[in-house]
Amino acid sequence: MTVIINLQDTLGLDEVVTLYRANEWSAAAKPDLLMAALSNSDSVVTARIAGKLVGLGNAISDGYLVVYYPHLLVHPAFQGQGVGRQLMEAMQQKYRGFHQQMLTADGDAVEFYKHLGFERAGATEPMWVYAGSDH
Repeated sequence: MTVIINLQDTLGLDEVVTLYRANEWSAAAKPDLLMAALSNSDSVVTARIAGKLVGLGNAISDGYLVVYYPHLLVHPAFQGQGVGRQLMEAMQQKYRGFHQQMLTADGDAVEFYKHLGFERAGATEPMWVYAGSDH
């Protein structure tokens, strides 16, 4: 299985919504807003196998000091095969040298990100204002 990682890919609405639905992410219910959010991100990284979108991540950044990684999704059929790691490594390479690389993780994702060098930031407390009941 050859995974193609791309930081300059073109995304189609249907393939993005399919990926978000497969992961049961609520953003799939707002496809126009989701696509606008991705297209307005500082960067988007994709993973494709035989042309099929199997993963993506995005970054929001000031371009100099801080980058936040809000989304990283891998289709469930391809999880545990290193696709997520390749996506995150591509993003970390792009933002290498930034003062802060931030994300919010929960559940099983916490250990995944720890293996990539992320750690809890001191005594920080995660907080948000959120209108949904899932992520």
